[in-house]
Amino acid sequence: MPDERSKRQDLPLARAEQGSETQAEQLVRDNIAWMLALAERILRDRGLAEDAVQEAFMAAFRGLDSFEGRSTLKTWLHRITVNASLSKLRQLKRLAERPIDEYLPEFDRHECRIEARWTYLAPLQDVLENDDLRARVSESIDALPESYRIVLQLRDIEGYDTSEVAELLKISASNVKVRLHRARAALKKLLEPILRGEVRR
Repeated sequence: MPDERSKRQDLPLARAEQGSETQAEQLVRDNIAWMLALAERILRDRGLAEDAVQEAFMAAFRGLDSFEGRSTLKTWLHRITVNASLSKLRQLKRLAERPIDEYLPEFDRHECRIEARWTYLAPLQDVLENDDLRARVSESIDALPESYRIVLQLRDIEGYDTSEVAELLKISASNVKVRLHRARAALKKLLEPILRGEVRR
């Protein structure tokens, strides 16, 4: 039965490490598109995303010894790309805490939410099939303060659990939960004009 080391020799990164430039190039070709898309979702800037992905590949090849095949190659590269992208955000100081209150729902003195009457609710399928409306949804997410947007991005879009997000952002799990709750509430308010049908084709 092959041991862990021999199994690792069959991994694409291990083959690339052993000096096959073709294997290394293939690894980049196979993964660069989704890694760029991921980095751009986090950084919201193509140039920064390209820099982050380049750094992610460098980190991957430097860290070959830490990859034992316990997760898939894509999962491992995903985490490295997220870390590289978050590092860029920290360098730009875009993860600094900013208030989100202006985006949150308002309540009256009886703690009832103040909102306009809903006379129409756009079917979700209509929103998903409408390029303009999908763009508005993306813009609404981008409008959130960075420290809240990134929690929403990692938790609800990229699928990391609360403890993983806390580790990635170097904050407590309870802080992640608070930011996520407030980010979801703010996003709901920002999306209401779309769901009410106030934003049309």
